[in-house]
Amino acid sequence: MDRRRFLIRAGGIALYPAWETKARAQRSNSEPSVVEAALEARETWVTLAGRPAQLYTYNGQLPGPRIEARAGDTLRISFRNSLSEVTNLHYHGLHVSPGGNADNSFLEVPSGELLTYELPIPRTHPSGMFWYHPHMHGSVARQVSRGLAGVILIRGEFDDQPEVRNTPEFLMVLQDFDIASDGQVNEPNASEKARGREGPLVTVNGESNPRVPLARNGWTRLRLLNASPSRFYRLRLEGHPFMIVGVDGGLVEAPFEAEELLLVPGQRLDVFVRGESPLGTFRLLNLPYDRIGAMGGGMTGSTFGQKTAEPDVVATFEYTDAPPALWAMPDRLAPIERLSSPGIRRTFRFGMGMGMSGGGFTINGRLFDPKRVDTRVELGSIEDWDLVNRSGMDHPFHIHTNAFQIVSGNGEVEPAWRDVVLVPAGRSVRIRLRFSDYSGRAMYHCHILDHEDLGMMGIVEVAP
Repeated sequence: MDRRRFLIRAGGIALYPAWETKARAQRSNSEPSVVEAALEARETWVTLAGRPAQLYTYNGQLPGPRIEARAGDTLRISFRNSLSEVTNLHYHGLHVSPGGNADNSFLEVPSGELLTYELPIPRTHPSGMFWYHPHMHGSVARQVSRGLAGVILIRGEFDDQPEVRNTPEFLMVLQDFDIASDGQVNEPNASEKARGREGPLVTVNGESNPRVPLARNGWTRLRLLNASPSRFYRLRLEGHPFMIVGVDGGLVEAPFEAEELLLVPGQRLDVFVRGESPLGTFRLLNLPYDRIGAMGGGMTGSTFGQKTAEPDVVATFEYTDAPPALWAMPDRLAPIERLSSPGIRRTFRFGMGMGMSGGGFTINGRLFDPKRVDTRVELGSIEDWDLVNRSGMDHPFHIHTNAFQIVSGNGEVEPAWRDVVLVPAGRSVRIRLRFSDYSGRAMYHCHILDHEDLGMMGIVEVAP
């Protein structure tokens, strides 16, 4: 395996863009490589939206270093915990082993310790945007809200196409923070945790309302990640629709336009923006959304939540002169296998223990217990899971290791792979899963991270 080519980029030298286009190195051959990265979680002072803040970081960066690989590579990540508390790493969305020193959320890395994670990526793994963050139960929301998050990109044939390769690409990691005047993080009270903490400072790659170049007479590619613990982002770009080419699990079957995007915690979207408007500046707006009792849902739409609050400006896009490159978006992007009807159907009900003030959040009436297996399945099996939310707030559902497909009310399967789905208050969603390649224990939970910490999580064990 050739590893030299990827040591620098994966090790944290290639940062998130200061809003300039960065060339993307191309693999000279298709042989697998070892992608090595050294990550250190530590508390440090950083500049956040132009002001000092004491946060948790990977390698002193916010967000953490970008890691790039291809299907067939092996990720070897040397992780040192320099925090004063225990933590670990979860590789959100990657279809890799949930056991050993791979994507094992049961591992604990004590303060001062070093652990090397090794994750062989299957040759069949889809390209897309994935991410890493802590998954230490009871501390996930606090550690993520203090800044711990970073992007993993798996490149593939779509990225290799000359038109795509030459298109300006920007990673946009959305995070919110609650920072006091002295730069310290304000911890939420019990009621705020029950709702799911939200900070008033919304950032993109650690900046407040950055200016992003938009290619004139061409495409601009945006890779969006919601790395906030609880906040939903309902995004609209003035004067420009989004062309969606990918979701959590990689490319969609066919690109489609949307005027708005709803990005719930943990979700990713891969979109292109066509630069055909008159010259000027255009705001990327975060429109109001009420996730406490909200009845809207899905990835796109036009009527979400309350209409009384004013929208927030997330970023400002500004046209720049660039060589004309408005190439034709293909009609088909990737073949998506529709999973066949399963033989097993299960129901998972989301609830609250003793109400908003305490008692935790439950799945099927039970709080999370790391010693208990909640669901046992067979390797290679296909199942339908009905996610039922009779509570008064929205819950985004996430499962580790295996992506899923959404089943509509008429039984049709959406041609896309996801690992997070919004289950709106008072509603239910059916997903179809295939438990492939890996046996062992993995987790499923609400991705409002305070709800996960307060018990809304279960364990699925895949029997070989």
